[in-house]
Amino acid sequence: MATLTIYFDIKQFEVVLFGMAFILGNINGRAVLVDGDNYFDIESISNGAISSNPMDAITKYSELHALSAQLHAATPTGKVSEVTLGPPITQPKNCFAVGLNYKSHAAESAMELPTNPLVFTKFPSCLVGPTADVELRSDAVDYEVELVVVIGTAGKDIDASDAWSHVAGVTIGQDISDRMVQFAAQPPHFDLGKSFDTFGPIGPFMYSTDHFSNLNDFTLETRINDEVRQSDTTKNLIFDVPFLIQYLSHITSLSPGDIIFTGTPDGVGAAQGKFLRDGDVITTTIGGLGTMTNTCRRVSNFNKGN
Repeated sequence: MATLTIYFDIKQFEVVLFGMAFILGNINGRAVLVDGDNYFDIESISNGAISSNPMDAITKYSELHALSAQLHAATPTGKVSEVTLGPPITQPKNCFAVGLNYKSHAAESAMELPTNPLVFTKFPSCLVGPTADVELRSDAVDYEVELVVVIGTAGKDIDASDAWSHVAGVTIGQDISDRMVQFAAQPPHFDLGKSFDTFGPIGPFMYSTDHFSNLNDFTLETRINDEVRQSDTTKNLIFDVPFLIQYLSHITSLSPGDIIFTGTPDGVGAAQGKFLRDGDVITTTIGGLGTMTNTCRRVSNFNKGN
């Protein structure tokens, strides 16, 4: 009896079946997929199946994997290098942030290590793009590089072992903080002090989680005017991403597009007496996720009521 042998390209098979890793961006308020310096308008290349709203794209992030696999046959909408990027996540229902989540930062702040995550919220209205100006309203504005996690699949009571499967992707964030407002009362106003307009630069893009072989080891760095101020790795988080998702989802349901600022390492300005000044350039890098560059602009003096 004759034997029929069938050969096929396993990599091609995997692409057809599972799609590909994707990079999500926001250009002029429209969701795009990015490949190198080319970007592709999602509404156009999906023939209207996914709207131009970045938040709609997040709810359909499974479809974005399949769409990304087709980019080689699509005509680019334009060049990333020729446009201004907005925040990849524009209007999350919830914007969580975690304080004192690195031992080094707790030590420099002279605070005890938390036994549970210290969670606060940043108002979503503070979110801006990766090259937006940061507006200063006092002499005590600070920087904090953070890995930002974007929820893709809704969930309640998510187990830590299943947490990453609820994540659409990750991006870079700066948790800018006005320390005068933050510590104007006791207990501190974490939410108010960290939610001024422009106090949440994120980007430049959101990378789907399948870009990375190790989701628990991202290298973070902040430079102020080319001086390295912060440098660490998410391996040193006190409460890692799966634990944070488990913890938060046991309290409140997580929705697609919700974001979590996961905490910052040591080197913040308050610990060194080096606050941000008019004209300072904040360069924020996370390995594998790119770089944000934000310039500080003094716009008023909040403490004088202006």
